[in-house]
Amino acid sequence: MPQRLPCGCSRRDFMRRGLYGIGVAAGLPAMLGRTSAALALEELQTGVSDASRRVLVVVELSGGNDGLNTVVPFRNDEYYRVRPNLGIRPRQVLGLTDEAGFHPSLVGMERLYKEGQVAVVEGCGYPNPSLSHFSSMGFWHTGVPNGGEALGWLGRLADDHGPDGAPNYIVNVARSQSLAVRAARHSPLVFDDPGRLRRQGTPQQKDALERLGADAPSGNDALDFLRGTAANAASSAALVRDAWSGYRTPVDYGIGGLGADLRKVAALIQAELPTRIYYVSFRGNSFDTHVHQADTHARLLMYMSDAVAGFIRDIERLGRADDVAVLMFTEFGRRVEENGSLGTDHGTAGPMFVAGKGVAGGFYGDTPDLTDLDDGNLKMTTDFRRVYASMIEGWMSMDDASAILKGEFPALPLFGAT
Repeated sequence: MPQRLPCGCSRRDFMRRGLYGIGVAAGLPAMLGRTSAALALEELQTGVSDASRRVLVVVELSGGNDGLNTVVPFRNDEYYRVRPNLGIRPRQVLGLTDEAGFHPSLVGMERLYKEGQVAVVEGCGYPNPSLSHFSSMGFWHTGVPNGGEALGWLGRLADDHGPDGAPNYIVNVARSQSLAVRAARHSPLVFDDPGRLRRQGTPQQKDALERLGADAPSGNDALDFLRGTAANAASSAALVRDAWSGYRTPVDYGIGGLGADLRKVAALIQAELPTRIYYVSFRGNSFDTHVHQADTHARLLMYMSDAVAGFIRDIERLGRADDVAVLMFTEFGRRVEENGSLGTDHGTAGPMFVAGKGVAGGFYGDTPDLTDLDDGNLKMTTDFRRVYASMIEGWMSMDDASAILKGEFPALPLFGAT
C-alpha cells in the first residue's frame, strides 16, 4: 500500500498535487513560505564553497530571432537582393564596423558595444540543425544536439561545480522551469512574481508541508529528502520576498516582460544571494516572425536592448559590474530570403551576444556567406557550444567544459586570453 502522509494522501499524490501546486520544477519544491528572513539568509549562505562572486545571467530569445536583421550586413548587396522589403537600409543601421551594424532599435546595445561591453559571435549553430522550435530549443538547453540528454547544460554545470544541493545556486525567473537548468543534485528556485512567492494548495496540503519542513529526520530517505527541500524552499521564498520588497532603482529597463524579469534578477543580486546562475526568457515564441516582421521585430529588439542595457547599468550602480555577464541566444535564425508574407521562416545559424564589463567586446567567428547557402539557409560557422565553453571556462573560471558539454569545444577569447 502507498505510504500515507499527514494530508491523508499518498506520497505520489502529494508530489503531484501538493508540491507541483506550489511552484515545483522537475519534481522538487521551489517555493514555500516562512516567517524569518534572517534565518533564511543564514541558511542560504552556508555551504557555498566557491569564493568567486561571478554570476552568469542567461537570456533566451524564444522563437528564433532573425539574426540578419539584428546584426545587419549593410555593405552586402546580396542581403538587399533577397530582402527587398525587410532589409534594413544602410542609413538606418547603427554602424559597428565597416561591414555590419545593429538594427536601429538596438540603441542600448549599441551604446554598450561602443563601450567595449558587448561581444557579437556570428554564425552560431550546430551540425544537422533542426527547424523545429521544440527540438532545437531542447538541443540548446541541453548543449547536446541530437543526443537525448535529460539534464540542462546549466544544470550539469551546477552539479559539477556547485556545493552538493546548495540552495539557490540556480534561479529561473519564469512560470515553469526551463530544461536548461534541470539538474541532478540541484533544485532551481523557480518563480514569476516574487511578491506572491508563498505556499499554495489546499489547507491540508499546506499543513502537511509545514509539518514536513519542521520535522526532524525520520530515517526514511524519501521523506527526509522532501523535508530538506521543503525547508530550503521556505527559506528561499522568505529571502526573495524581502529582497524584492526592499529593492528600488532609478534605472530605466524600458517596457516589456524581459525588463521586469531582469529587474528581479538585479534585486536578488543586490540581496547577495549565493546564486551563480540566473535564467530568464521572453515569454512564448515572441521572435517567430513569419508574417509582417518589420514592426514586430523592431519592437522586440527594442524591448531586449533596453532591458539588457538597463540591467547592465543597474548592476554598475550596485557595484557588481565586475561580477556579472549576460549571455543571449535563440534556438535558430531565419531563412536568408524574406517570404511572401513580409516575414521570414525558420532558418539555421544566427548571432549570439555576451554583455558585461568583463567582456572583451567586438566581433567573433566568421561571417556566414549569403551566397553559399544550405537549401536557402546560412551555414554554421561557430558551434554554439564554443560560446557555452567560453562562459564556463572564461567567465566562470571552471576548467572542465568538455566534461559538462560532453565534447571538445574550444573556448573563444570573449574575456581575453583563454
